Amino acid sequence: MYTYDHIMVRFGELSTKGKNKKDFIKQLAINIKHALKFEPRLNFLVMHDHIYVGLNGVDPNPILERLQDVSGIQSLSLVCKTEAEMENLKKVSLELIRQESGHTFKVKARRTDKSFPFVSDTINREVATNILRNTEWKVNVHEPDILLSIEIRLEAAYIFTKTVLGAGGYPLGIAGKVMTMVSGGIDSPVAAYLLMRRGITVQAIHFASPPYTQEAVIEKIKDLLHVLTHYQSKIRLYVIPFTKLQEAIYKYSDESYAITIMRRMMYRIAEKMARRHRCLALANGESVGQVASQTLNSMAVINEVVRLPVLRPLATTDKIEIIKTARKIKTYEISIRPFEDCCTIFTPVNPKTMPKLDEVLAIEAKFDYATLVDECVAEAESYFLSSDDQNEDFF
Repeated sequence: MYTYDHIMVRFGELSTKGKNKKDFIKQLAINIKHALKFEPRLNFLVMHDHIYVGLNGVDPNPILERLQDVSGIQSLSLVCKTEAEMENLKKVSLELIRQESGHTFKVKARRTDKSFPFVSDTINREVATNILRNTEWKVNVHEPDILLSIEIRLEAAYIFTKTVLGAGGYPLGIAGKVMTMVSGGIDSPVAAYLLMRRGITVQAIHFASPPYTQEAVIEKIKDLLHVLTHYQSKIRLYVIPFTKLQEAIYKYSDESYAITIMRRMMYRIAEKMARRHRCLALANGESVGQVASQTLNSMAVINEVVRLPVLRPLATTDKIEIIKTARKIKTYEISIRPFEDCCTIFTPVNPKTMPKLDEVLAIEAKFDYATLVDECVAEAESYFLSSDDQNEDFF
């Protein structure tokens, strides 16, 4: 009996990477093997345009489900690997379609091995004719119940009836590392996930202000990051003791400018932490216009204090779309736990939406913020979140 014995992994955007393509494929293969290490019976074949996962009798459903969350994969097909010979293709296709449910079908062959003696149209006709003669299935070329696909490649032929979408993007770890500001709200975990999908490894930084903020906020952050270890197996979290600096801000700043000054201090600290840990950029969950500190004018004034690039994956994304993604990646229910962070607790009544840089600089000149920033960096606490509770870094 012929069965679907392999999973065909397609690369998507990796096909455009030119001379760097082999590095992307190598990283994707590493990530796939790491994601599937829970099943030691699998084997892997890495080619220039596909990766094949040999099932060896393993239930394919958990494997497919796990691979759908591995960034860099465009699509996946459960395939039967067989000999590229016409009579064999007819025989195997007939047996496989008998295992399917439905009434109509279409055959779609693709011949990448041009040495195969039959063109795609001939393969379609031969295989379809054999099915029509031996079953009650009917051909429907426009809306078939089953699309029977046949790929003729140099090493073998692959026959399949189902294809599922992958996460897309680039393989995690191929695009460098960023320091991502995580607040505990809905947005920042979604931003971290989108960064991972682009091949970027994420480290997290959170600003805590005890006793104004509760210890439960830190546990909330850890829970969010633990969910994200499904996509990046190991994440480092840095918690910054922000109370002393935040109190100084509110002592010397007009309330309307407090959020702007506070965000500038956070950026300064985050950049120092990023450089210390060899991150190439900062990142956050800001969406243009969503709150006072996220107007373009505010972003420009806040951004002025750092030289590293700041990535904002959600910059033009509306809240409904962000919530939809949060539900998909299973961070939403954690994000809405009622524990406030330092930004929400200290939100002023009338924050400046059009802050002026000269006024901001005049406020900052009133106190020695540089020493306080250095203290925050020196006293940062580090936590390690892992999908498998191992303590070594993977990326």
